[in-house]
Order: sequence, then structure tokens, then C-alpha cells
Amino acid sequence: MRGQVTSAKIPFAIWALTFCAFGIGTTEFVIVGLLPTIANDLSISISSAGLLVTLYALGVAIGGPVFTVLTGKIERKKLLHLTIAVFIIGNTIAFFANNIILLQLSRVITGTTHGVFFAYAVIIASNMVTENKRATAISLVFAGLMISTVIGVPLGTYIGSHYGWKMTFLAVVIWGILGLLILGFSLGKQAKPTETLKLKDLPKVLKNSSVLMVLLSNIFAYTGTFVLFTYLSPVLKNITGFSLDTINFILLIFGVGVALGNITGGRISNRKPSKTLVYLFLFHAIMLFILSFVLTSKPIVIITLLLFGFFAYSNVPALQLLVVKLSERKFPGSGGIASALNVSAFNIGAASGSFIGGLVADSTLTLQATPWIGGFFVIVALGLGVLNWQRDKSTEE
Repeated sequence: MRGQVTSAKIPFAIWALTFCAFGIGTTEFVIVGLLPTIANDLSISISSAGLLVTLYALGVAIGGPVFTVLTGKIERKKLLHLTIAVFIIGNTIAFFANNIILLQLSRVITGTTHGVFFAYAVIIASNMVTENKRATAISLVFAGLMISTVIGVPLGTYIGSHYGWKMTFLAVVIWGILGLLILGFSLGKQAKPTETLKLKDLPKVLKNSSVLMVLLSNIFAYTGTFVLFTYLSPVLKNITGFSLDTINFILLIFGVGVALGNITGGRISNRKPSKTLVYLFLFHAIMLFILSFVLTSKPIVIITLLLFGFFAYSNVPALQLLVVKLSERKFPGSGGIASALNVSAFNIGAASGSFIGGLVADSTLTLQATPWIGGFFVIVALGLGVLNWQRDKSTEE
């Protein structure tokens, strides 16, 4: 359901959503760089501090879909304002936290707001533009998340390591307040939803085989990605032989590939997202298998990682557009919850990939096997993508 007149151009309000997404993305990923500092400051083990990553993911994966359903009747501009406000509160708790319990609480809160924000932000953004611009609008929202890995996370880690980890959360709070103000001025009032699902209807969305197929392909694709990505730094250090300073630069290059892939993926997914997704999964898998053979060649590794980042995240707009479209087709009003479930699927894949990558690294296969094992998971996603394309081909044509 559209809440305002659509436009062939990208409205400024979408850029406001991108701005907010940047802050949310920074909060999600910066914790990895802050773990040693937090563990030392609170006198806890690294593994205990590592729960902060897990709890955020659980907030996204579980809290996101549940609260998306529970808040479905709220006018969407008001809901986004409320979500950003709670996000600010969650990070404020982190700023004042003097023990791990409060910090864990803040991660659950902010993780939940992450799920709800992206669930509705992509719907609002796609409803602002004409049909042939919907994937582009979605990609711009997620661009904030992707760009945060390139700029927000390194900057937040620098602030935390030089001025204390609490100052990183203070910076995010300030960013959130600015985002709330910009969103308030730029986003018009949205029509109140007339058709929404209840919590008891959540299984109906998951029983939609087309939606489930897209969600599973999302999980497998990002399981494959994070099998390697979680351990990319030790792979580059121990196998390729890069120095730590060079690795930071390579991660920046990877992030540039991620951002470019997301934006390009949005442009090419506007017309036939199911078909486009198949080709993106194919090249995603190819890049992982190529990496298996070139890890000892420094120049080729850098180029391949740029392309890996590009193809690994170029499918985000297509996945998000498809899951909403396929869900709304069968259950009108279910787009929000389907969108939240897709964000959850990404986080489940990331958590699974990290876990499996750890098992591979500790096994006799060693870190060198992480690229090709990740590639096999993406091949499964490719198979699911082909099945979905065959089922959806008549509609796209």
C-alpha cells in the first residue's frame, strides 16, 4: 500500500533513511573492533564480551519480526520515529553502562530496533518511487548499512581505542538524534496501514513456499559469505602474508566493493529480480572458488576480494524486493513482516557462517579451506534461486 505519490526521481527522504541506516549499521559492526577494549575495561573475558555480538543478532532475528508484527497498525512515519528514538535510548544505555549486564541489555534493544527499522524503511522507500525504481530505492536504504562497514566501523573503532569505547556509543547517539531530526523534516506522513498481520499470522508467511525459498537462499548465501569473511584477517595474515596495516587497507577495498555492489545490484534488480538473483549468486560462488586458488598471490587476492565484496552484497536489493513482493502477493499487508524476516535471515546466515568458519579453522582443513567451503553454501543458494526463478518466470516476463 502506498502512502504518498510515487516519483521517478529519488526523494530526499530516502537519503534520510540511508543516513539513519548508517548509524544502525555502525552500531551493529563496530562492537567487533571494540571487544578487546570492553573486555579489559569491564574485567571480563573476550568470550563473555563476544556475547554482545550474539545478543544483537538475536535481537534482529527474533525481536525484529515479532515487534514488526506487534507495531503493524502504527502509522509508518510515527513508527520509524519511535524506532529511532528507542535506538537512541539503547545506545545511551551502552554509554552509561558500567557492567556487562547493562551493555547486553543495550545490544538486545538496538538489535530489535535494527530489525524493525529495515523492515519498514525499505517498504516506505519503495513506495516513494515508481515500480521500475523500487530495487534502486531499497539499495539506497541498505547502502547506509554497507557504507557503515567502510567508514562508520573504522571510525568508531578509532574513537573507541583512543577515547574509550563509551565515546563510540555517544557518537552513535548523536548520529541517531540527527537522523531523527532529518527524518522528521523530510519524510511525509504515511497512510495508516489498512491490512496488517497479527502475531498468530506469522507462521502463514513462513508457510508461503516462495517466501521461504527466498529466505533460505538468503541464509545459505550469507552463511557462505561469513565462513570466509569472519576469518578474512587471519587468512590474509597467515596465508597470503599481508601485514596488519595492509590488511586494514584491503578490508577498506572490500568495503568499497560491498557498497558498489549494493548500489549496482539495486539498479539491475528493478525489472527481473528473480533472474538477476541467479546470476548474482553464480558470480558470488565463482569469486569464492577463485579465492581458494589465489590466496598466495597478493595482487590477485586484492582484485578478487574487491569483486567478492561486490557480488556478495549485490543481491541484497533483489532478495529484499522479492521477499516483500512474493509475500504481499499471497497475504496483503504482510510486506513488513516478510521484510523483517529477510533481515533475520541475513543475520542467521552471518551467525551460521561465523560458527562454521570457526569449525573449519580448527579442523585439519585449516583456514585455507574457508573460501571453497563457503562457495558450496552459495551454490545451494544458487540452486534455490534457480527454482524460484522458474516459478516466478511467467510473472517477471
